[in-house]
Amino acid sequence: MNQPFNSLRRHAASLAVLALLAACGTVGPDYRVPQQAAVNRPAAAAPFLGAQEPAFKAEPLPPRWWRLYDDAALASLVDRAFAANTDLRVALANLARARAVQDEVAGAADPVIGASAAPAYGRASAAAKGLPQPLADGYSHDAGISVSYQLDLFGKIRRGIEAAGADRDAAEAALDLVRVTVAADTARAYVDACGARHSLQVAQHSVDLQQKAVDLTVRRIRGGRGTALDDTRARAQLEQLRAALPPLVAQARTAQFRLAALTGRAPAEMAESELACQAAPRLAKPVPVSDGAQLLKRRPDVRQAERALASSTARIGVATSELYPSVSLGLSAGTSGALERFGAGNAFRWSLGPLISWTLPTNAGRARVAEAEASTAGALARFDGVVLNALRETESALTVYARELDRNAALRAARDQSALASSQSHRLYDAGKIDFLTVLDADRTLATTDGALAASDAQVAADQVALFLALGGGWED
Repeated sequence: MNQPFNSLRRHAASLAVLALLAACGTVGPDYRVPQQAAVNRPAAAAPFLGAQEPAFKAEPLPPRWWRLYDDAALASLVDRAFAANTDLRVALANLARARAVQDEVAGAADPVIGASAAPAYGRASAAAKGLPQPLADGYSHDAGISVSYQLDLFGKIRRGIEAAGADRDAAEAALDLVRVTVAADTARAYVDACGARHSLQVAQHSVDLQQKAVDLTVRRIRGGRGTALDDTRARAQLEQLRAALPPLVAQARTAQFRLAALTGRAPAEMAESELACQAAPRLAKPVPVSDGAQLLKRRPDVRQAERALASSTARIGVATSELYPSVSLGLSAGTSGALERFGAGNAFRWSLGPLISWTLPTNAGRARVAEAEASTAGALARFDGVVLNALRETESALTVYARELDRNAALRAARDQSALASSQSHRLYDAGKIDFLTVLDADRTLATTDGALAASDAQVAADQVALFLALGGGWED
């Protein structure tokens, strides 16, 4: 009676030792952001160089930056894009796949339970049993259950779970990055559509004014105060102004088509009422930009690159663990024999023991470790590149926006002076002090500065959106 008990106790002790070993070792480097990484440089966390301009303020960027415009149509379009954009649907599917892969990898740490049942009719080999006469035909059975558990002695499973978890985090960051891009693309398309409409209004106003000048010239000729050359010049300028209208119409329409695609619709499904704007939205107050430290925490592409580095580091441990033995514990129990002996004591069988397998390290195994280490070095380089690019994009966007504001102010002053010059030229021409060519030149200058100012207004709004895109906000839930 004691012999089976003692045997079972020895097996249990062996299992306890193996289980203890399973918690002892994890090969490969433990991940932490390398100290020499660009994200750890003091300059990366410093205030932005371009943020000293009056157009900016060092305050946190709000999660939904597009609501700063207080434009209900823009907010509605962004919300609709978040709900129906196809790129977001792809990113969501990729995240779901990454989570499923993580669950699959984590399942390797769970016991594997199996069951089998094999009833049969036939004849066993008498010769195999050392009998001279054939055995009789009959029914037989073999049924049982088995449980196996892989001991993670060197951390292969743990490193695999770690890598899969980092991949899932990277997929989440990729989804957030798509949200940032979709919000900015939607706002930019809205700005382009509204800006084109405003430019079209300005251009049409110039055409209308020039048409009045042509009509006035005709009346002057009939009254004997003008020449045919004046009429020809006035009509030439009218047609030149009209030529600016079709490209603006096309720009407004294509921006509307972009909005339709961004919000998951065909062009014909987008109502004109969704674009009731007559000018591009523009913030009149300073833009909140925070600093470099907040930028690097906020931008999803930085987080995605960091998580890719963590995944690559964990895979060094996975490759290294392949150089060591693999140990699994197995327990099986069941019954075998003639069918009428099913469940009988002498038909019962069981076994308990480890399965040890080891492929001796070769150059190929060591090469896989070297490959994983090289991939990690590349991932660190990509991480540094993403960090530096994020800082470059933001500083560039700050500079471009600030300088376009300066240009816009100069164009506005030029437009005011051109309007004054046009008014003066008409009064002088009516008094007979200048010729009609001077009037046309003043009107042409006014039309040019009007168009340039309208284009600059649209560019200021577009540069604001580009700045918000560089700042990386808009993904926060």
